[in-house]
Amino acid sequence: MTRPDDDLKRIAARAAIDELPHDGIVGLGSGSTARIFAEELAARLAGRRIATVPTSEGVRALATSLGIPLLDDEGPWDIDVTVDGADEVSAALDLVKGGGGALTREKIVDYASRRNVIIVDPGKLSARLGEKRAVPVEVLAFAHRTTRAHLERLGPATLRMQGGAPARTDAGNLLYDVATGPVDDPASLDRALRSIPGVVETGLFVGRADVVIVGEPGGARRLTR
Repeated sequence: MTRPDDDLKRIAARAAIDELPHDGIVGLGSGSTARIFAEELAARLAGRRIATVPTSEGVRALATSLGIPLLDDEGPWDIDVTVDGADEVSAALDLVKGGGGALTREKIVDYASRRNVIIVDPGKLSARLGEKRAVPVEVLAFAHRTTRAHLERLGPATLRMQGGAPARTDAGNLLYDVATGPVDDPASLDRALRSIPGVVETGLFVGRADVVIVGEPGGARRLTR
């Protein structure tokens, strides 16, 4: 079933095609908006030499089904641009990501890219991060309850569940969603979370978006720093 915001996501995804090189390497983000982008990219591959780096096993499977050329997971890659979604975007264009559980792979690919393009619908925009979404944190399964106790110094931490069992990332790790509330200094919060033993990565992407494309009923709107 098509969700009401899917049309807006598709507007943003189509606009993101204009951000790609004619030939080159493209990072493929995860999540519902990024999946729509993969569909749009697949429809526009003719005459181009594009190879892609997927940020999750789910996206790799989708790209394979769509006939999108893929590179291996080992790297190193020289990525021209990565197109990804976000769960929340602040006025400063900082991001909360990881609602789909691929935050660590997404951050690795993000950092390997010359440019990062984020595509969202208007409902993802906030004045400050944490107004709408908790911050996903990937943690080791070992001693995760101890890690949770440390996380809760920064906000209530909820173990993410799926099908009655703890959700697992592609790397086999667990996910906690930390309800920090509105965040004044995302960079400081990111450092505080990553300093906790057992934390693999956080869903805070600070200063990592070069452009945010917002799909709106009247068309795509580009936000830059």
